[in-house]
Amino acid sequence: MSEVKQMKARAEAEGTSFVEVIRIVIHALLLALFIRVFLFQPFNIPSGSMIPTLLVGDYLFVSKYSYGYSRYSFPFSLPLFEGRIWSAYPKRGDVAVFKLPRDNETDYIKRVIGLPGDKIQMRDGVLYINGQPVPKRRIADYEIPWGHGRVRSIPRYIETLPNGVEYTVLDSESYGRYDNTPVFTVPEGHFFMMGDNRDNSTDSRSHSVGMVPFENFIGRAEIIFFSSGGNGAVSNILFNPSLVRWARFFTVIN
Repeated sequence: MSEVKQMKARAEAEGTSFVEVIRIVIHALLLALFIRVFLFQPFNIPSGSMIPTLLVGDYLFVSKYSYGYSRYSFPFSLPLFEGRIWSAYPKRGDVAVFKLPRDNETDYIKRVIGLPGDKIQMRDGVLYINGQPVPKRRIADYEIPWGHGRVRSIPRYIETLPNGVEYTVLDSESYGRYDNTPVFTVPEGHFFMMGDNRDNSTDSRSHSVGMVPFENFIGRAEIIFFSSGGNGAVSNILFNPSLVRWARFFTVIN
């Protein structure tokens, strides 16, 4: 009889342990969901439009709370409310993730250049904000692999925005298609976004992107937590660990 009681007690203990494990897993999933929806969301960089600031294969965290919350802050862009709540305007120079206005589905990442009411123009590769040229200082060329052991050198500059924010841009073409533009006037509630790889970025200079409504902002890019070369897939490290760019881990995005 004592053996039966022992077996019953053991079964009850195992059942309790299983329930505890399930409870812990559920709590962990709810915590992860809360963090992703309200605090930080991971993104990866699939294109070179933000080189040299961000490289293909960079994985980064975006702070969701920086600009408040809109329908695009939530999975599936659920229309829970209109506009934004607890909102704070993006600052000039922020690197931000937003939904492409054309379809309100595709995630884009660019730098905030123009604020509501600004007049933005490119003249001979120089950025003008409200009629004033943005200071542009030449630094050492940016070098990228060009196949068969060759290296391509691309002119690199530091731009300084009116609020003092500095960042690096590339100018790979002397007469790029976006080096000369009309004057863009940024409407109220919208922002003008540009990529740091100026001649290889589809951004607000293009009709396919245009001005970005404040509602479309998801959050501000904060820090790189992983980076790998190749095609950017994390799985690459299983076959070629040398692709991991360790020096980029935990790099703050400016």
